[in-house]
Amino acid sequence: MAEVLDIAVRLVVVVAAFLLLPLIVGQMEHKAMAHMQSRLGPMYAGGFHGWAQLLADGVKFAQKEDVIPAAADRRIFAIAPAVALVPYLVVMVVIPVGPGLAAVDLDAGLFFVLAVMGVGVLGAIMAGWASANKYSVLGGIRAAAQLMSYELPLVLAAAGVAMAAGTLSLQGIAEQWRWWWLPWQAIGAFVFFVAGLAELRRPPFDMPIAESELIMGPMTEYAGFRFALFMLAEYAGIVVLSALTTVLFLGGWQGPLLPGPVWTLLKVFALAFVVIWVRVSYPRLREDQLQKFAWTVLVPLALLQLALTGVVRVLMA
Repeated sequence: MAEVLDIAVRLVVVVAAFLLLPLIVGQMEHKAMAHMQSRLGPMYAGGFHGWAQLLADGVKFAQKEDVIPAAADRRIFAIAPAVALVPYLVVMVVIPVGPGLAAVDLDAGLFFVLAVMGVGVLGAIMAGWASANKYSVLGGIRAAAQLMSYELPLVLAAAGVAMAAGTLSLQGIAEQWRWWWLPWQAIGAFVFFVAGLAELRRPPFDMPIAESELIMGPMTEYAGFRFALFMLAEYAGIVVLSALTTVLFLGGWQGPLLPGPVWTLLKVFALAFVVIWVRVSYPRLREDQLQKFAWTVLVPLALLQLALTGVVRVLMA
C-alpha cells in the first residue's frame, strides 16, 4: 500500500509540474520578449509589470469558437493536439530532479525519452493532414522532414554523454557527471540543444509554421482550446528540452549550497531563457539552410564528440 501511495504522489507531482512549469516559461517569454523587442502590451496587462498577460491569453483561448473545417477528418483533427502534448508528459515521468527524485527510474531512460520525444511530431503531421488545408499539409510535411534531419544529431549527441557515463539511466548519468565534463562535452551539449530546438520547431527553426508564408502551418485551422493545447505542447517541450540538457550535460541537481531540486530548476529556467533569447535574436532559416545545417554542421560535430568521448574513455581506462 505504501509503495502504491508513493507512486501516486510522484505522478501527481509530475502532473502538477507539467501543468505549471510550461505556464511559467510562457510568462517568462512574454516578459523577456517585451523587454528585448519593446512590446508594450505584456508590460502593462493587469497593472504591475503585466502580471495578467498570461491570464488574458487563457481567457482569450477559452472564449474563441472551436471551429472544425467541413472537409477535415474530424477524428484525427480532434486528437492531434493531444498527440502533440502527451509525449512531453510521459517524458517528464522519468526525468530526475534530485537524487532518487523521479517518478520512474528506468535503466534505459535515455533511450526511452528520445523515442517518446519523436512521437510529438506526429501531432503536427496529423494536424496538417487532417485540416484539409494546403498550407497545413505543407507545414506537416516540413515538420516531418525536420524531425528526420535533426533526430540523428540529437541521438548522436546523447549517445556521447551516455558513453561517457557508462549508463543509459538519466539518474546514473547525472550521478556520474563531473565539473570537468563541461569543456569535454561542450560540443555534444551544443548539438543536443540546437537539435532539440529544431525538433520543437522553435525559431529560428520554425519553417513548419512560418507565419509569413504558411500562416501557422499545421495549426492554421485550429482555434480556441485546441490551439491552446498546441501552445502548451510547445512550452512543455521547452521545459523537457531544458531539463534533459540539464541532466545530461550540466550535472542535473549537482551544485553548491542549495538543495538539489533547486539547482535543477535554476538550470532549467536558465536554459529556457536561452531558448527565448535565441528566438528574439536570430531570423528564420530557409528550408534549404535548415536541412544543410543539420547534415553539414550538427552531424559532423556530433560524430566528432563521439570520437573524442571514445578517446577520453580509453585514456581514462
